Amino acid sequence: MTIMLSTAETHWLATRRAMARLIPLMCAIYFMSFLDRTNVAIAKVALSADLGISAAAYGLGAGLFFLGYALLEVPSNLLAHRIGPRRWIARIAVTWGALSSAMMFVQGEWSFYLLRVLLGIAEAGLFPALMYMVTLWFAPKDRAIVIGWIYLAPALALVIGNPIGGALMKMDGIGGLHGWQWMFLLEGLPSIIVGVILWFKLPERPSDARWLTKEEAASLEAHAVLPDHADSHKYSGHWVNALKRPTTILIGLIYFLNQVAFVGLMFFTPSMIQQMQITSPLTVGLLSSSIGFGFLVGVLVLPRIHRKIGRDCYCLGLFTSGLIASSVTFTLINDPAVRIALFGTTAFFAGGVLPIYWAIAMKRLQGIQAAAGLAFINTIGLMGGFVGPYLFGLMEKNTGVSSSGFYVIVIAAMLGLLLVPMLARAINTEARLTPMKPATE
Repeated sequence: MTIMLSTAETHWLATRRAMARLIPLMCAIYFMSFLDRTNVAIAKVALSADLGISAAAYGLGAGLFFLGYALLEVPSNLLAHRIGPRRWIARIAVTWGALSSAMMFVQGEWSFYLLRVLLGIAEAGLFPALMYMVTLWFAPKDRAIVIGWIYLAPALALVIGNPIGGALMKMDGIGGLHGWQWMFLLEGLPSIIVGVILWFKLPERPSDARWLTKEEAASLEAHAVLPDHADSHKYSGHWVNALKRPTTILIGLIYFLNQVAFVGLMFFTPSMIQQMQITSPLTVGLLSSSIGFGFLVGVLVLPRIHRKIGRDCYCLGLFTSGLIASSVTFTLINDPAVRIALFGTTAFFAGGVLPIYWAIAMKRLQGIQAAAGLAFINTIGLMGGFVGPYLFGLMEKNTGVSSSGFYVIVIAAMLGLLLVPMLARAINTEARLTPMKPATE
């Protein structure tokens, strides 16, 4: 006997099936991208000892990745839209995997700078391409859940990646290669493999998925509200307005300051731990994973607190205040065990708040304005990823102590907190101008 399912039941089952099939693949590629962009942190001290790369030069090189990434973010995503996200994401993975492995050939500061810029260029557009796929597959009400799962990938990369990198560094001398050369080589190759797998296994849209029935695919595409490309020219002049909106600009600036703090922390935590008289690369990697654990718990906890409270800027201010308290406490306490715990607490607030930025932005951007506005916010944030490591490097150069970078975190978080009331006023002003959309402050 054939059981007839309602439209809602069909969509529910199709959504669960799509999540089970797609999220592991999307998490795998984002995991590898985060691993390959941050593994240089484990190699920082070795690059200084073997190649003479200073703390300031390292900070600049670490940040240059985000500069190359930011400059090509929007053009890369336009190509993903034109040729299809499956092909483009696979291309990104293969290219950046090859360049990540090529980091083993670094000879000094300038080759370090060059390869970091090229790595950023190669990876540009990955995150927005993943977000574009989310819009093709999932209904608006399900997207926050999917994005939350995707954000677990970078957190797990920090938890697992640092110990793996530390273990690979112990291969120093094998085959006449330094440990950091083995690390770059062996962590870059899996990205190429994942890219090839995605080429064959990642369907671009529901109608391409063999594991969906025609009814399920049609239900997913109907609920996803696919863009009407035939009429997109009618709205081509409106996307600029999204870049001018005070809410877009303020969210971008707050996100920028967050990335100054959080990205700087990610790239300098291993060297801070090494300055605690811990010399084993494996131990350094294990202890560095504390920021990954904090990030992981933050992504799971803070968005749920935000959903329960429901007041956007109140939550943003509350969580930013937590970041300030954690980083200030770090500067006042010298006990190594407490400081390692504070690495996790700081990452809990700095990383856990990330989904909330996007939730706030997505409420106020629709259609082509969402495409332009979200890309603009992400580009501003990526620039923070360039500035943060550079400032951390300058602090270490001037003080000789890696942990002095926490003063950068304190200042960036305080500036971000000052912008939150301005964002609240901008949101309320827009709500008054558009009375159909109530303010959520």
